[in-house]
Amino acid sequence: MAVTTPPYASDALAEGTVDAVVIGGGAAGLNGALILARSRRSVVVIDSGSPRNAPAEAMHGFIVLDGTPPSEILRRGREQVRQYGGRVVFGEVVSTESAAPSADGDLRFTVTLADGRRVTARRILVATGLTDVLPEVPGLAEHWGHSVVNCPYCHGWEVRDEPVGILATGAASIGHAFLFRQLTEDLTYFTHGTDLDEDSRARFAARGIRVIDTPVTEVVNDEDGALAGVRLADGQVVARRVLAVAAPMQARTQGLEGLGLPVQDLPKGRGFASGMAGTTEVPGVWVAGNATDLTAQVGASAAAGALAGADINSMLATADTDAALQGIAEGSPQGATG
Repeated sequence: MAVTTPPYASDALAEGTVDAVVIGGGAAGLNGALILARSRRSVVVIDSGSPRNAPAEAMHGFIVLDGTPPSEILRRGREQVRQYGGRVVFGEVVSTESAAPSADGDLRFTVTLADGRRVTARRILVATGLTDVLPEVPGLAEHWGHSVVNCPYCHGWEVRDEPVGILATGAASIGHAFLFRQLTEDLTYFTHGTDLDEDSRARFAARGIRVIDTPVTEVVNDEDGALAGVRLADGQVVARRVLAVAAPMQARTQGLEGLGLPVQDLPKGRGFASGMAGTTEVPGVWVAGNATDLTAQVGASAAAGALAGADINSMLATADTDAALQGIAEGSPQGATG
């Protein structure tokens, strides 16, 4: 699912070569850009305007900012990046590729936007986030981020004591059920065609979790359009006010294919492979946030962006020094022969 946020004033795309392009304008991307901009690096954030948490009314689980609307966090983030000279450009990346290195051998990348604009960067930070792949149940998607939730830490308190249904998507939903059982005594587990072993059934019974094996065919709304329950294949309607779905998660890879970044299958989905501080197997490219850590909340994603930004700055400082030494060597007979 991808929801587009209201448009905002976009900066002009920088001309010439910039130190870093950050692809993705969420918590990870903006915090990475903030670190770089505060280090006096020229940085451009390319933001498609479709953050994963756009449907949510508030962000939770991040101290000090708990309860803040996601749109407000991003607004402040863009403002702070710009305060230090960074640029935030509203646009969609359609290709990112390696380019010919500079005369001193430093890396170069070309990032192309959907409208044809291009920018050249020395380094790339991928912070594109992910997409939640919801089950194809009619009526489910329209409640996503409100009465259909995924994270007990992001939304659990807000749905406490409600009649909650777990719409199973696979093995991950079993653990999901125990986390939501902590929040409500009225919990129903809809297997929805997935396997549920006898041990798990016994554990559910011990915690008072009702199990329904009849497939779910649609979400039912009340007369005001609020989620009222689910309809089963036998026609029965089971009343529920909230559905929790451990939806598989897929990193957003569009426009990045030219980089050849390795991806990996993870227990809850598929994301980019990365190492310490977001490094990747592709020299000059880092990745941070949900694009590589599928379960990271806003705080963890922002922290990962900061680590990646600092590492990029460090690598750029080394490259700058190497270039300066090379320039001195090429400019003097002693350096050229020494």
